[in-house]
Amino acid sequence: MAGDGGDGGADVVLVGSGIMSATLAVVLRGLDPGLSIRLFEAGPELARESSAGWHNAGTGHAGICELSYTPSRAADGTIDVHRALVIGRRFAHSLQFWGHAVASGILPRPAAFIHAVPHVTFVTGQPDADFLRDRHAAMVGHPLFAALAFTTDPRRILALAPLVMEGRRPGPVAASWMDAGTEIDYGRLARGLLGWLGGQPGCSVETGRRVHAVTRRGAGWDLRVGRADGTVEQIGARFVFLGAGGGTLPLVQSAGLAAARGFAGFPIGGQWLVCDRADLAARHPLKVYGGTPPSAPSLGGPHLDLRRLEGRESLLFGPFASWTTRFLRDQGRLTDLPRSIRPANVGTLLRTGMRNLGLVRYLVGQGLQRMGHRLSALREFYPLARAEDWRLVEAGIRVQTLKPADRGRVTYGTEVLTAPDNTLAALLGASPGASVSVDVALQVVQRCFADRLASPAGRARMDEMIPTHATDLTEPTLARRAAPILARAAEHLGLPAPW
Repeated sequence: MAGDGGDGGADVVLVGSGIMSATLAVVLRGLDPGLSIRLFEAGPELARESSAGWHNAGTGHAGICELSYTPSRAADGTIDVHRALVIGRRFAHSLQFWGHAVASGILPRPAAFIHAVPHVTFVTGQPDADFLRDRHAAMVGHPLFAALAFTTDPRRILALAPLVMEGRRPGPVAASWMDAGTEIDYGRLARGLLGWLGGQPGCSVETGRRVHAVTRRGAGWDLRVGRADGTVEQIGARFVFLGAGGGTLPLVQSAGLAAARGFAGFPIGGQWLVCDRADLAARHPLKVYGGTPPSAPSLGGPHLDLRRLEGRESLLFGPFASWTTRFLRDQGRLTDLPRSIRPANVGTLLRTGMRNLGLVRYLVGQGLQRMGHRLSALREFYPLARAEDWRLVEAGIRVQTLKPADRGRVTYGTEVLTAPDNTLAALLGASPGASVSVDVALQVVQRCFADRLASPAGRARMDEMIPTHATDLTEPTLARRAAPILARAAEHLGLPAPW
């Protein structure tokens, strides 16, 4: 099957070289080895925007430690853990695919991109300690979280996370944790996948190629793709995936997707405090999450994390917000936000701003805060932190998707939009993002390549890549049966068995 129009066309064209596009490209090639695939990246290097190491926390989000996935009690006092189970199921898809990629030689040795790091939730005060106890009780009965431990004993928490406890005033504390958490360099992972893809017949991975617009042409699409010398060429494709992070919304607008009418994007920059002292990193081989500030749920809860990047171990704390009008950190422009405003989405932006004044005030305050304020936040987690040990690092940019149907309410998550004929898919949103990139790819395959997935050959190939792709692991009995599959994936990745 050839491209639909233009020179150098392809069956599949992907925009952006981050973990989302990289994953989908390799999954599609695995599903149908005959597909011709081209991937375009605007920057000079691959996976240097939101997937890059310091641009995200590197957490393998599996629903273990993030209180935002179990945000409140129901009217009867119980805690709904369904979203945590869904995230755990989706992350299980990622583990299986990454394990397959290592075992089949697609990816290099797993230690190049993934490590086992316990995921911990830590809270202070009796009300939060009681909530964490009930949350643990609600989660631990499911196989995905059967290994989740809990304690209110300060001595046990001190042994587990000494930096968090040393110098802390006496008072109620609680922690839950699982040893089977992960820390991931998504940039290296994406570049590993694309290194393999670029070596396959009929496939190419091209940097310095900015996609300016996507327009319908017949049964396929035309892409206006710029070169470094300023020239532009038309590239035809039967299927297009827009996985360009903050750069996706303008391309969705150019494609004229009816499903995205009235959509707007609001960029939120991020910052981390980073400590490069190896002795402190050695004492905190963990990812420790706290509660989510009520005024800033889109940023998630603060966390103090071990990071393995650039050949050394460091500690990271945040996130802190920063003001920006760019949709991409390196390849974005200051005009990105104003240029995204259309008559159809002005109302969406205004309604959202009026309904979320607390969030607006929080973002303004975050943008104006000084280093001392950031250090004060750090010391709530790490009481003995010294200012001279920490530096400020710019993180990636998250473009919050705003939808008319939400009537000004800000919703969080990752959403896949598709054209009515399923010849184009676009990824919007950021959380839990990279962790569930494989599940996102699976959603695209199920919607847009259903015929290939339904064929005996396609089903067999998908079974090999993601054995539980058709299994609902939120159902305890099915999850229990899948334990050997997840244990095998963990073994390929050099990780402890998840249960």
